[in-house]
Amino acid sequence: MHQACAVGLVFAGCCSNVIFLELLARYYAIMVTMFFTVSVVNNYALNLNIAMPLHMIFRSGSLIANMILGIIILKKRYSVSKYTSIALVSMGIFICTFMSAKQVASQSSLSENEGFQAFAWWLLGIAALTFALLMSARMGIFQETLYKQFGKHSKEALFYNHALPLPGFIFLASDIYDHALLFNKSELYQVPVVGVALPIMWFYLLMNVFTQYVCIRGVFILTTECTSLTVTLVVTLRKFVSLIFSILYFQNPFTLWHWLGTMFVFVGTLMYTEVWNSLGVSGSQPQKEDKKD
Repeated sequence: MHQACAVGLVFAGCCSNVIFLELLARYYAIMVTMFFTVSVVNNYALNLNIAMPLHMIFRSGSLIANMILGIIILKKRYSVSKYTSIALVSMGIFICTFMSAKQVASQSSLSENEGFQAFAWWLLGIAALTFALLMSARMGIFQETLYKQFGKHSKEALFYNHALPLPGFIFLASDIYDHALLFNKSELYQVPVVGVALPIMWFYLLMNVFTQYVCIRGVFILTTECTSLTVTLVVTLRKFVSLIFSILYFQNPFTLWHWLGTMFVFVGTLMYTEVWNSLGVSGSQPQKEDKKD
């Protein structure tokens, strides 16, 4: 009798574990699909007349998408300051997008047909960035609910999000092969310390992979250890530094209107994360401790 009960408990435990693993695999499949789609669409938008500074500024508008989907899906309500900050971010993105549209039109004014075609591709790029922005916000909400249900495991999520989408790149094999040929034709570069010569584009790719790993590893750790507002603040500041580097080093076109729009985006982001209140609280804590002494 006792043996039968023990066998029954073991069988029930195995069944529950199988159900748990199937449910977890299904959720990870959904998250990996969204992650792969967002990554590919964001990168492909650069082929659609989207300049890198505009690409960075547009992706900094993730707070807008998070708020919209939070209201629709999670039924959240926000304070007036939150709506004000989102209005600033929206205004900044609109200014930068509008000025970039004027630049596309002016740069392609050689013929009316070429100008319309370039502008049409640019609009398609804006649509791709908008889709990726909303999909990324939805993925963030899905990831948050996943962590609440199954616990926070940053290394596991990092592995599955990047390993499982690899078969999807089979559909991009021809494009990858063409770029590999272009990389092979680039000038040779002597790698310091190692002393190995290789095409410079391959060196840039290796450095990009390394820095991307460091960056994404840090983000995944932040998502498990810090609040979502802290993660948003850190990522936004990183984007701001990347934007400044892109403008100064690569001499990308950037007018005063672009600077104004950029200021709106980042000030709105800081308002949303309430970093001023956090700094005020941390600055007042030592004073309280002094009074106790």
